[in-house]
Amino acid sequence: MFVVDTNVLVHAVDSLSPFHLPCREALERWRSSSSAWFMTWSVVYEFLRVATHPRVLRPAYTAAQAWSTIEALLASPGLSVLTATTRHASVASDVLREVPEIRGNLVHDAHIAILMREHGIRRIYTRDTAFHRFPFLETIDPVASAGPRGVAEPVRRYGGRKRR
Repeated sequence: MFVVDTNVLVHAVDSLSPFHLPCREALERWRSSSSAWFMTWSVVYEFLRVATHPRVLRPAYTAAQAWSTIEALLASPGLSVLTATTRHASVASDVLREVPEIRGNLVHDAHIAILMREHGIRRIYTRDTAFHRFPFLETIDPVASAGPRGVAEPVRRYGGRKRR
C-alpha cells in the first residue's frame, strides 16, 4: 500500500520532463495492478491546478483533459482515494505536535501525511523531499529507484527544468 504524490503524476503526463519515462512507467504499472494504491483529493486537485497551468506544463492541459486523466486513474482496479475519518482531528493534532516545523507550503504535504497515518499507510512515491520531514513515512523517488537511469539532480517542486 502506498500513496502517489502530485509531482509523480505531473511528470508522468509531461513528455518534456526529464523524469517523464520513469514516472510514466511506474504509473502504468500501478494502473494495471489490482494491488492497493492511493491518492488523496488534495493530490487530485493539485494535479488539476498544475497540469492546467501554462507556466508549468506546455502545452497546458485544459480542465477537461486534466480531469480525463484523473478519471482514467480512478478507473484503475487498485486505486482508492483517502478521505478523513472521525479520527482525523486527533491524528492531525499528534502530527502537528511531532513535526513542529509544519507551516506555509508544508501544510499541504502535512495533510497528505496525516491522511496516510490515519489509514495506516507509510509509503509515498514522490519527488518532493519535504516528505522526509515526517519520520513516520517512507518516501520513494520513482526516478531514483528506476535503476540504470540513476539518481536525478534535485528539482523544483513540479518541474525538472524551466520552460520558456
